[in-house]
Amino acid sequence: VHTPIQAYRKRVGHFEEKATAMFDGPADVLAERRGKSRTRQDRPDYASMVAAVDDSVGAILKSLEDLALADNTVVFFFSDNGGLCTVGNPGPTTNLPLRSGKGWLYEGGIREPLLVRAPGLTRPGSICRAPVVSMDFFPTMLELAGLPLRPELHADGQSLVPFLRGRAPVVERTLCWHYPHYHGSTWTPGAAIRDGDWKLIEFYEFDEVELYNLHDDPGERDELGATNPAKRDELRARLRRWQERLGARMPALNPGFAPGS
Repeated sequence: VHTPIQAYRKRVGHFEEKATAMFDGPADVLAERRGKSRTRQDRPDYASMVAAVDDSVGAILKSLEDLALADNTVVFFFSDNGGLCTVGNPGPTTNLPLRSGKGWLYEGGIREPLLVRAPGLTRPGSICRAPVVSMDFFPTMLELAGLPLRPELHADGQSLVPFLRGRAPVVERTLCWHYPHYHGSTWTPGAAIRDGDWKLIEFYEFDEVELYNLHDDPGERDELGATNPAKRDELRARLRRWQERLGARMPALNPGFAPGS
């Protein structure tokens, strides 16, 4: 779902009753710089929108069954980012226990669930905990369609077919993000790299890096750079090499900027 938050009339009454029964007052607010998010999901209008998505997905799956297409159709369901944290009023949802939300490279902004229904390939109810990225969808669909992979086009993307078959690669992959822009959530330009359980985030505007161990600290609250300088420097160097290899553009000062103009 996305803003603007507009109640789904068919389902909102149920969630209004549920909120009244569960909560005595407003939720606490978490801040990430000037961005704010909720500490619990307590908005009936937002919940009703999620229910609308659920109803719509159900209608699509039923149509596939009715058209006799269900057995040869692969369905991917995922989100492009975490729930929004905003300046002023807190965002419409919560990403806890993950930190922050949309626009940030903390886990609350980039770690999303992915559901895949692939008849004859996936085992219903199976779970894969390996991190993947949306760039993987293109090579995955190529392989599922029996077409050759095209690494010159899907670059960092890798086929997820081995994961769907329950045979995840033994070698863990390194994931990188480059987001050299400002965002309304108060994120400032930066980048991140994840290698196994280790994750480093770089903030260009402040010339700062943060290091976390996601296995021990999925909420990214215990910054470990000072106690693990070798790992911090290693990941920062690897991130830089990745950026150079891809020709990633870096933010630069605007020489024509005039404060107050």
